[in-house]
Amino acid sequence: MYRKLLYNYIPVFAIFIISVLFLGCNESPKVSEDVKKINVELKVDRFDSEFAAATPEGLPALKGKYPYLFPAQYADSVWVAKMKDTIQIELFSEVEKKFSDFSQEEESLELLFKHIKYYFPQFDAPKVVTVISDVDYSNRIILTDTLLLIGLDNYLGPEHRFYHEIQNYISADLDSQYLAVDVASAFAKKVVPRPQERTFLAQLIYYGKELYLKDELLPLATDAQKINYSEDQFLWAEANEQAIWRNFIESEYLYSTENTLARRFLDPAPFSKFGLELDNESPGRIGRYVGWQIVRSFMDKNEVTLQQMLNLPAEEIFKKSNYKPRK
Repeated sequence: MYRKLLYNYIPVFAIFIISVLFLGCNESPKVSEDVKKINVELKVDRFDSEFAAATPEGLPALKGKYPYLFPAQYADSVWVAKMKDTIQIELFSEVEKKFSDFSQEEESLELLFKHIKYYFPQFDAPKVVTVISDVDYSNRIILTDTLLLIGLDNYLGPEHRFYHEIQNYISADLDSQYLAVDVASAFAKKVVPRPQERTFLAQLIYYGKELYLKDELLPLATDAQKINYSEDQFLWAEANEQAIWRNFIESEYLYSTENTLARRFLDPAPFSKFGLELDNESPGRIGRYVGWQIVRSFMDKNEVTLQQMLNLPAEEIFKKSNYKPRK
């Protein structure tokens, strides 16, 4: 049944044209107008640039401005050595080439913060500080209540030479198009409650809530960007949604608490693991895509607010979603 799942290939340029035509149509005119009226104080400090331009004599002033970036257990000699390190200098140089003009990223972040403020009025925009993280891609975004650290050396593009030793499914995410998306993901982890149940269904819905939240917070992002897929990967997920769902149902995965299901279908990976010939064609994290469609179906059929949905149990969302995968 699952021997081969094929989709009708749509050229990437066609997807781009469609995206442009419908960009901004993901939210109602009222929401769009209300969001425009929201005032957000966006402050971006380019610590990466300041450190790159600093001299040993200017280090005390830099430490005074950014004390949270200089742990007390490290002597000044550590930072002076870093200023002179050839690898660090090359990192700074490549980041400066890519992000000498940060205005586009600032606009994306400002729009994201306005949408967060619209749905979560208690939210105050954090101070944004850009840093070099030595390509620590696991921690490329750090968000606290008052501070957002962005490791810009993790957004140089998947083909950058700094990433050649990194697995392709990871380096594919190291692209500036995902910067605001990653910030939205970090915020989602603060407001989407972790599932109380250990079932596969509960985990599907958890990630579905995160992705639906991005629908509301990132109206200009494509669906592929929201889930960190390429356009081809997203097309594959759409075209094979029914077969994926049938596999989950026939394998009786939904109420299973088997830990391996997360590794196979939810965690970052080069592909999802059905144990079938189609595996190498599939994108990783396909379970998150399915959970997203369940939550979308629920929101289409039920009159609840975004905050109410985020706090509903997975079982209730699933039952009331009347989810039917696209054919």
